[in-house]
Amino acid sequence: MTVDRPWFYPDCVSATGGDTIRLFASAPASLCTLVVSRVGKDTVEVARFEGIAIGNHPIPDNADTAGCGWPECFSFTVAEEWQTGYHDLTLTDAEGRSSQHFLCVRKSKGEVKAKAVLILSTNTYTAYNYWGGCNAYADVMALVEGRVTPDASRDGAIAHLSRMRPYPQGLIAPPGEPPRLINYEPRDVGQMPIPGDLGWAMQHRPTPYDGSACFLKKWEHVFAIWAEEHGYELDYLTDHDFERDPEALSGYETALVVGHSEYWSGVQRFAVEEFTKAGGNFVSFSGNTCYWKVRWEDNGTTLVAHKWAGEENDPLWADPATRQEATHLWSHPEFSAPEARFLGLSFLYGGYHRIGMCAARGSAAYTIYDDEHWALKDTDLYYGDVIGGNVPLIGYENDGCPIQFGEDGLPKAGGGLGVPENLEIIATTPATLAESDRSPFPKIIPLEDREILTRVTFGEDSETNRGKLMRGHAVMASFKCGKGEVFNAGTTEWVHGLSAKDPFVNKITQNVLNKFGVQCNDQERNSL
Repeated sequence: MTVDRPWFYPDCVSATGGDTIRLFASAPASLCTLVVSRVGKDTVEVARFEGIAIGNHPIPDNADTAGCGWPECFSFTVAEEWQTGYHDLTLTDAEGRSSQHFLCVRKSKGEVKAKAVLILSTNTYTAYNYWGGCNAYADVMALVEGRVTPDASRDGAIAHLSRMRPYPQGLIAPPGEPPRLINYEPRDVGQMPIPGDLGWAMQHRPTPYDGSACFLKKWEHVFAIWAEEHGYELDYLTDHDFERDPEALSGYETALVVGHSEYWSGVQRFAVEEFTKAGGNFVSFSGNTCYWKVRWEDNGTTLVAHKWAGEENDPLWADPATRQEATHLWSHPEFSAPEARFLGLSFLYGGYHRIGMCAARGSAAYTIYDDEHWALKDTDLYYGDVIGGNVPLIGYENDGCPIQFGEDGLPKAGGGLGVPENLEIIATTPATLAESDRSPFPKIIPLEDREILTRVTFGEDSETNRGKLMRGHAVMASFKCGKGEVFNAGTTEWVHGLSAKDPFVNKITQNVLNKFGVQCNDQERNSL
């Protein structure tokens, strides 16, 4: 990778009024202009800084793990009047070449807070960032450049990911109208299903990892647009704010994640769980939530995520005294803290739907079971109805639980790591953790580390348990967690039901927010 445009990164991803943001950059030509814009329903420029002198500095070979180490080129102060939310940073040189990064503006401790706060999934952003070569999944650039096969590229995944580097632009600021990670239509007879939009992919040449994280034109952006259009007031935080302040949720009644909130540190995980137990509400309009346990090192600049290799490669694993700080699946029995304990659901019991050969002829809809649940009030939904098939609502990654049917004919939580007994299942649809071995096509969704996953989920690796891994469900559910309550939509794609103006998804979302004290200012829209 060469410095073919002005590349840059800020020293932090979250700030409040009065904070100073330092920028580090390298550019083939000076002088440059930085534009800061808040992005929600509208994109509003809040600041412009011109005439920034930037030198041309080399890209270290280990930029993905150790950062770029470029010198500071500029700093600016966050104005007190900037509204909380996602702020795009665009740096442009005199020849029109540019790149983008981001900053979340949060409320200060002294400001009046909204009832609800949206937590941006910035740990997931970092895990997918492959600028410099690799991310937590693969040697992405070696794959894109054709130097390795897809299987070999996964051997190049890194466990230490620096925050002090730019973002690939296809990841943080995709061009045009990027497609979703879903097969838009059910698979035809004999057809190899291709997720997304083949025409868009041929034009823009994305990597396999560009659609899975970041804000712009992704899940969080979709939700921000819907919330602002409907008059909901939300504050913003990032995953990283919990490393700065474990009490970051103090003063809020409800916390939300949307889309793809996959990577959680111990600090964040237990802060959110304790917030709920103490009487707060938590909403997951998301899937694959809190799946991987990670930690931050080097004063919050390096994300550590050994993932499947945690038992072998994480230096904190060997010593029982430090093992609780090691990284692996949150559901690993060594941590005694499965994510379903505070989410109600887990990706272990869900999986993929309508992506590749995973439920490739699936309905992409939820089937309603508990039609008297509070979340369905005034929705005109009844037992056996299906919702969202035209969106498609169920796709990409989904959380679930083992299911058994009670004497009343309704599905109940059937055990599972951390799954609460008082879980109220509202709706379900099948999902699977990987494509079948019988599939004749190249794997888009292979089953990673089957032996470890089976052992963690079921206690031992066996053919029977491997079969169970393939038979999951996306689940919409809620439950009381201590003095608080949790609603879990169980799918990454929930917010696309909002953008599609699906009346049922819209009303359920409003019911959840209203119950948890987040009032809509536009009462005319607060109806089916």
